[in-house]
Amino acid sequence: MDAQVDRQVELVGARIRSLRRARSLTLVQLAEQSGLSHPFLSQVENGRARPSFASLDRIARALGTTQVELFAVLAEPGRNTTPTEGAVVIDSGAVSGPFAEGTARVFETGAVSFTPMEIVASTRDFGEYFVHDEEEFCYVLEGSVEVDLDGKVVPLRAGQAIYYRGGVPHRWRSADGGTFRLLYVKQRLQGAGDGAGAGATTAPGSGPDPVA
Repeated sequence: MDAQVDRQVELVGARIRSLRRARSLTLVQLAEQSGLSHPFLSQVENGRARPSFASLDRIARALGTTQVELFAVLAEPGRNTTPTEGAVVIDSGAVSGPFAEGTARVFETGAVSFTPMEIVASTRDFGEYFVHDEEEFCYVLEGSVEVDLDGKVVPLRAGQAIYYRGGVPHRWRSADGGTFRLLYVKQRLQGAGDGAGAGATTAPGSGPDPVA
């Protein structure tokens, strides 16, 4: 890891530790609630391990927050967003953060009903499933990926998109070992969500860590 990524990993780890302590949780309790191992979480908090995006999701949910809020600690003061008649222009001030398989860039962390993210990775391993209440839309900007929807693998190339409802187990990997770039738009629930029924729609033409 280069110096900038090292620092980002340290900041995210410190943010996790701060939230855990604010909730009066021990590392053992966080391990139990997230399903990750106690030693691994200790390394994450001390900036010595780079968790996968799926593991960040587990940690965030155990802490009652989201990966977006964990990455928000990386935001620069005075982020360059310009309101124009109800719109916000977002440029390179978007929040970026590292995870085991690559990097994620979050374009909006404000009070909106969705979270747009750019994910860049090249992993050939599916890793563990994501399962959450929020609906999600994914558009392939570059490269080719395979999306595993609860055992059904859907190949996607640049220019194609997929949508799946909340509650559908999903994970993704590079189809050919090359780097891919995805635009993810994730629903942001206002309160505790209730998982929607399973289902996914593909629009034609249009990762693993230690577990307790």
